[in-house]
Amino acid sequence: MWAVVEILKKQYIVRPNDKIETERLEQKEGEIVFDKVLLLVDGENIKVGTPYVNGAKVKASITGEEKDDKVIIGKFKRRKKYRRRQGHRQIHSILTISDIS
Repeated sequence: MWAVVEILKKQYIVRPNDKIETERLEQKEGEIVFDKVLLLVDGENIKVGTPYVNGAKVKASITGEEKDDKVIIGKFKRRKKYRRRQGHRQIHSILTISDIS
């Protein structure tokens, strides 16, 4: 069984016991339920939502947060002695999918 879920305007393919990285969620820990299921596949049964599948839910637990690798942003203008450099590390939430119903 697997499903396609919309989490914060992005789509993820999930299966039970999968670990996925999403953008940072407001909730820091505990259980969370996603009801925006776009596609649900259970063996030969396929349910496609218009836009969401009615009654389908994905339960997950928030395992923690993790920082991504640093991204360097640089600005440069030739012949003007202008150089700027800035770094950024995006924070991701790590989810463990517990149940798809």
